[in-house]
Amino acid sequence: MLWNRDEEYKFFKKTLEIATPEQLFYLTEDGRYLAYWPKKYKGKKTTLQSRNAFIGSYTEKWVKNLLTPLAKEFDAHAIHNVVCEDIGISERSPADVAIVKTPQRIQKPENILLLVEVKMSIVWNWEYIPTTGEIKCIGDYTTHQGNPGLLRSDTMLKAIGKSINIRVSGYESSKIPIVIMGNTPITKIYYNKVDFLKKAGIIQRFYSVNPNPLDKPSLNNIKNTPEKGFLRIDEISELYDDLRRVIKEDKEFFSSMLPKKELGRIIEIANKELTYEKKAEKFLRLLRGIENE
Repeated sequence: MLWNRDEEYKFFKKTLEIATPEQLFYLTEDGRYLAYWPKKYKGKKTTLQSRNAFIGSYTEKWVKNLLTPLAKEFDAHAIHNVVCEDIGISERSPADVAIVKTPQRIQKPENILLLVEVKMSIVWNWEYIPTTGEIKCIGDYTTHQGNPGLLRSDTMLKAIGKSINIRVSGYESSKIPIVIMGNTPITKIYYNKVDFLKKAGIIQRFYSVNPNPLDKPSLNNIKNTPEKGFLRIDEISELYDDLRRVIKEDKEFFSSMLPKKELGRIIEIANKELTYEKKAEKFLRLLRGIENE
């Protein structure tokens, strides 16, 4: 099952077994416990940071479970908090989820089939009633003041920044696909950016695994951007089909900024190879300063 209101309800229900209401909800001046400040709320407001750790851990494990059946198709494993120092993924900043050939957290680059950064949060607004323990949904994200998930610029920038850090950590990361998993649409200002990131090979896809984040149809709930840098997933099979292609494609990331004369020299030498594959391999070696093997 993909992300929906029922999944958010489960999060609150389960997390309230180990956390206090004050750690998960804002407390309004009139004594209501709410997941977000409503649009029309004019009272005193506080900042709630404690929920981030709970929802982060919950969604990362949720994505791990979501991808486990797909990982098994490749005789691989979906692992949480993967570390690979060779490509800049440290204990302080591990990969949220990865599909890997071996079941260990500490990994080698050649064993990583896919890296997944999870950028999911609470989407709908919820009210907790302490006298009865009831948790009820009181509106979608258009009814509250919060900007959830991929709708936040800081969330997008963190995802992009971490992905770039992996790409520039060394050539070992050049074959590893990176995707971002969210549960909201993205804002219009990022439409061109996510498509460019896909074209440039830095991030292979931004996904929303929440088919219906809004209670009413809206143009803001886009299916995809023009070049499909962002894609809303409506069925699990759609996600698996897309990720299978991403994992199986023999692609390689490369980037450089060279004088045109040097670039022309590299292209001329690479073009002497007999096949397209050999031309590409030679071009990449020369681009990386490997003249001979």
